Amino acid sequence: MTEATDLAEWAGDGDPRAGLRAVAALRRLLERLETVQVRDARRQGWSWQEIATELGDSRRAVHKKYGRR
Repeated sequence: MTEATDLAEWAGDGDPRAGLRAVAALRRLLERLETVQVRDARRQGWSWQEIATELGDSRRAVHKKYGRR
């Protein structure tokens, strides 16, 4: 199984402690994935607006979060 699949399985565990830890780990994984995708989109010439549209966020919010990386 992949890391994400394992974490999703643990999130559904009956133990709240295990589930909450899995949720936190999934958040960290998602942040890393989003960072990689935004970086790749920028390298390919995407505008901040195009990226924001795909993420369902505002251009300003996406630029603030990733503009200085």
